[in-house]
Amino acid sequence: MTNSIKRHIPNTVTCLNLFSGCIACFMAFQARYELALTFIILSAVFDFFDGMLARVLHAFSPIGKDLDSLADDISFGAAPSFVVFSLFKEMHYPGSMEWLAPYLPYAAFLISVFSALRLAKFNNDTRQTSSFIGLPVPANALFWGALTVGAHDFLISPACNPFYLLVVVLLFSWLLVSEIPMFSLKFKNLSWKDNKVSFIFLIVCIPLLIFLGISGFSAVIVWYIILSLFTRKNK
Repeated sequence: MTNSIKRHIPNTVTCLNLFSGCIACFMAFQARYELALTFIILSAVFDFFDGMLARVLHAFSPIGKDLDSLADDISFGAAPSFVVFSLFKEMHYPGSMEWLAPYLPYAAFLISVFSALRLAKFNNDTRQTSSFIGLPVPANALFWGALTVGAHDFLISPACNPFYLLVVVLLFSWLLVSEIPMFSLKFKNLSWKDNKVSFIFLIVCIPLLIFLGISGFSAVIVWYIILSLFTRKNK
């Protein structure tokens, strides 16, 4: 009986990730960005613990990996897509772009498409055991959620052209499936020599979060990408 319960714990946590992600989608569609970001972060917490619990409890199941990918594409693919979709709908369109206003928001769903491709690629890529190839989907979701909440007033002002947002959508969609090696924050020990990149990353994150507030989380993701580019090893 105990083993039967233990076997289902990781998948239950994965389902909580999915449940939280669905709520994030609903909140994003209503342009309640703070709540959408909150539930995206909650999904990330569940996503962290489901894998850890599976390893600790030795409770691996045939459906675990597939269920995890499905949940992640909702929480970190669909949810940020809805965030950006609602943001596009709110943005100021200059006269020359007014005809695009009904159509451009749908470009946000490229985030969902490329997140699904990223997750399928991750599941079948043996190179990504200790680091990542391409931008992880939780990082991408956190970028969009934090950017929208922290810089909302600027993003919907006449100073921000919707074309700029489209460019960022295309760039981050490409980063999801790119072949750029990106480091992992997994610590095997606390040695500076073995974890120099991770320590440098965390040290710079502190002032970004202090001075930029919620937007700082988006800056942290950009810093993560930049540091990965500078420290990547040629393969």
